[in-house]
Amino acid sequence: MFVSRRQALAQVLATGAAFGSSLNPERRRPNILFFLTDDQRRDAMSAYGNKILYTPNLDRIAASGTRFELGFATNALCRPSRASILTGQYSHSHQVLTNGDGRDLPGRDGLRRDQITFPQIFRQNGYWTALAGKWHLASEPGGFDEYAILPGQGIYLDPPMIVNGAHVQFRGHVEDVVGDQTIHMLEHRPKGKPFCMLSHFKAPHREWIPAARFADRFADVHIPEPRTFNDTLAGRPKAVRDAEDKLVDLPDFRDRGCPDSLTRAERKECNLQQLVKNYYRVLLGVDENVGRILDYLQDEGELENTIVVYTSDNGFFLGDHGLMDKRLMYEESIAVPFVIAWPAAMPKGVVDDKHLVINCDFAPTLLDLAGLPIPGSMQGKSLKPLLEGKNVPDWRASILCEYFEYPAVHCVRMNRGIRTHDWKLIHFWQDPQEWELYNLRDDPGETRNLAADPKYRQTLDELKQRLQQLREETHDVDLPSADPGPCEFGISGDGPKRSG
Repeated sequence: MFVSRRQALAQVLATGAAFGSSLNPERRRPNILFFLTDDQRRDAMSAYGNKILYTPNLDRIAASGTRFELGFATNALCRPSRASILTGQYSHSHQVLTNGDGRDLPGRDGLRRDQITFPQIFRQNGYWTALAGKWHLASEPGGFDEYAILPGQGIYLDPPMIVNGAHVQFRGHVEDVVGDQTIHMLEHRPKGKPFCMLSHFKAPHREWIPAARFADRFADVHIPEPRTFNDTLAGRPKAVRDAEDKLVDLPDFRDRGCPDSLTRAERKECNLQQLVKNYYRVLLGVDENVGRILDYLQDEGELENTIVVYTSDNGFFLGDHGLMDKRLMYEESIAVPFVIAWPAAMPKGVVDDKHLVINCDFAPTLLDLAGLPIPGSMQGKSLKPLLEGKNVPDWRASILCEYFEYPAVHCVRMNRGIRTHDWKLIHFWQDPQEWELYNLRDDPGETRNLAADPKYRQTLDELKQRLQQLREETHDVDLPSADPGPCEFGISGDGPKRSG
């Protein structure tokens, strides 16, 4: 049973194990274990309330620490988000702007050699560092003593990997391979050093091919339609209505039970069932392998003094608003699991539903918890005071989100916006410019765009001003706003739009 932050703090103080003493010189430096998935939305985890997908091992991390209910990606795209996690910077600062799937943009797909990442700092301070799984950045992994990465997006079955620069062919399902490699690296690490281990799974990214042992899971389950499944997108910007991300057009399941012979309504429903079930099935493989890794560290006596993070690079639409994929700034796209545990030092079973936290916060938080200095280049905030249960009256009241990959697959126009506890403002800033405004308290499903409603003009203007302030505070600059012309890519992700 989860407890409040206040109750958790009282619990810690009562046992005489105040969190602040955890970093005293007599305590061993904590290990770091960072789990990252790809495209896992916040509610795709039973600790976050999912009633169909049961994830006992992911829930185990949440029960051992703090689960943030308001954790967000600042860019709902894989490479930019991963760069933000590593550097603690927004996309416009680290300049990894795209997945490399569209036309050239002012920016790169990989990190610069001189950019500072948290694994580099841990390594410089005596930690053994390693990475297993999906890297995805165009640059080679830096700051690691060892790595075994999937080339590009990786594949689900019999994945090739690059192991310390050498190409190696593996057999089996990718999540099992990532789990095996993580444990193998931990088994052979230098035992006299603390470790910083990054374990990055492919799931639940497209093409959603589960391990054979999970292939029939949920076969008899009917996936309920999301409340906004039949959203017509009326009142939304043309940029939203024209985006190539409609669930009914998803081609992936044509050969898995959703043929073109179905009517559009039938195909949309069929795609929903196949997408969600297979999305959940591949996450079962993640959960199982997370459990294997945690069990290994438990048996080794290391889990108690290991800071464990579980998160994803961005969320994903599972039929919400009739959509699939991410990129747009709606909740399903930017909200991610955000769990941090340190059994030896943190209160357990805490749910924080008050503070807005972002992927830029991971790097400074881990450094701060380990007692290491935080570089001034990092734009995120350390979550240490929140994890201690302290009252932080000046914590951020809004977050900045941004997206730059256009023209590219899915044809989602560049956008940026601001989210507060109560409101969301989204700006499609290329000409012709368009706005969205949502009252999250009254309309959590984001179905009524209030940007053109005169009653909300003051709110609109105030949020525009705050958006500009956030951009100035984070040293954002304008990219060219001229209309770049039509987008020639489609939902398939493999080039120009398909016909039909």
